[in-house]
Amino acid sequence: MSTIGLNTYITDAEWEVMRVVWANDRVTSKKVITVLQEKMDWTQSTIKTILGRLVEKGVLNTEQEGRKFIYTANIEATEAVMDYAEDIFNRICNKKVGNVIGSIIEDHVLSFDDIDQLEKILEMKKSFAVEEVDCNCPEGQCKCHLHHH
Repeated sequence: MSTIGLNTYITDAEWEVMRVVWANDRVTSKKVITVLQEKMDWTQSTIKTILGRLVEKGVLNTEQEGRKFIYTANIEATEAVMDYAEDIFNRICNKKVGNVIGSIIEDHVLSFDDIDQLEKILEMKKSFAVEEVDCNCPEGQCKCHLHHH
């Protein structure tokens, strides 16, 4: 699935809806409403509004089967998460990326398989590592330039 031409910015509320869709592949509005009324205490009309917004953005497909509306995702969950992570990293100084990743790892429970995978990735990244990561910020947006004068 490609995000080309899609408005893939997903709000926090939209993420809640998308998680239900991703978990079910093909899901009725009734199922989405049942899950989110219980979890979020949202009204049916709020959930239908969010579903409509996601369809307008092109992130969700909808088709009618009799009286039911069936929703499917036009973007994979992993792709959406990667876009979200990329957006976060684009907002911070390149010099801080390693610290942020380290903090994320420290703050979350990982399986042995997760740790093995991370170790393999880090071992591979060593062959492309640089002595120091360059700052990507304009002067005045971070404190890096203060250490170079």
